[in-house]
Amino acid sequence: MANYIYSAVDNTGRERKGQITADSESEARQRLKDTGLTLLDLSEAEGLHKEIEINFGGKPTARDFSVLCRQFVAMTEAGVTILDALKMLSGQTTNKTLQKAVNNTRLSVEKGETLSDSMKLDAKVYPALLINMIEAGEATGALGIAFERMAVHYEKEARLKSLISKALIYPVVVGIVAVGVIVLMLTFVIPRYMVMFEDLGTELPGITLAVVAMSDFVLGYWYILILVVVGIVIAVKVYSKTDSGRHFIGLLLLKLPIVGNLVTKTSCARFARTMSTMLAAGISLDEAVEITAGTMGNAVMEDSLRECRAEIMQGVPLSHPLEDSGYFPPMVYQMTRIGEEAGDMEGLLTKLAEYYEEEVEIATETLMAAMEPVIIVLLALIVGFLVMAVMAPMLSMYEGLDNL
Repeated sequence: MANYIYSAVDNTGRERKGQITADSESEARQRLKDTGLTLLDLSEAEGLHKEIEINFGGKPTARDFSVLCRQFVAMTEAGVTILDALKMLSGQTTNKTLQKAVNNTRLSVEKGETLSDSMKLDAKVYPALLINMIEAGEATGALGIAFERMAVHYEKEARLKSLISKALIYPVVVGIVAVGVIVLMLTFVIPRYMVMFEDLGTELPGITLAVVAMSDFVLGYWYILILVVVGIVIAVKVYSKTDSGRHFIGLLLLKLPIVGNLVTKTSCARFARTMSTMLAAGISLDEAVEITAGTMGNAVMEDSLRECRAEIMQGVPLSHPLEDSGYFPPMVYQMTRIGEEAGDMEGLLTKLAEYYEEEVEIATETLMAAMEPVIIVLLALIVGFLVMAVMAPMLSMYEGLDNL
């Protein structure tokens, strides 16, 4: 696979420039022609142009999948075949991991496999939710509708993640600034003042001696501090990968004030949106619950849903185990019960998803509003303590001069 830089004109006469990935130059020309572009120039990307396209790969995000689904719908509605659509998508997808998966899917489809079976070959990249929706779309002859629903689903999911990230940015930035201020005070400001006080022979107060000891420790054993911090981070990451760690962190997040409210509402929004999408595709209730459990993002909520599935398979309505779990708010199992009784669970869950998506936005704003004053006060206390440690000897010295 190689990257090619192209310059072309579309059907409206507007110039289009960009990059495309293809196995050969002739394939790149053909794919651009298939999209309705009149090619003006095509050359292989080299040097600086390749660096512009640097992508760290990694696991594709909800945003990557929403773009993929939207582009697939647009192409197929324009009359492009599935195989040609996959060829174009493999060149336009920016995430390297997803790009490779799409290309593998294309090669498998070329061999005569169905789209869903081809996607299963990269099940670690494609979510089970997407694969099952595509399989259901192929079975019912509504593949375009399946991709359209998944595009909406991943757009909503991306928005939820964006809201949560937005809530985390402020405390992370302030935390970094706070650590920077503390390190600067302990390694630069405090030592300079201590030299001055030692020359004057001033007796240092207890608060100042404590800060001096901290400063000496940081200057003398900074490498130990770094090792401790790195060790703690690694230990937390390793522990969070274990079953007990996932459950402990999941339960802790649910129990924390304000944060727990946001986590619960986010999980409810994902549950309702995913379930409604699955049921709309005609997927059985027990299978929909199993797939939805994997999207919850919280081990406690995930296990709770899997326990619900076990009861569903015994003939118990979904609303009953949801209520018995104790983790889902009354709104969730009550709306589910109404949907079961009315025979329109898909419609009720869609409305529930819209409700909780709005609630997540409100909860995020509440969390940010609550964190700002708390963080400012904590930062002020830390800096104030360090400033007092510096000012205390000077105040003692002035009092001594007044007593002369």
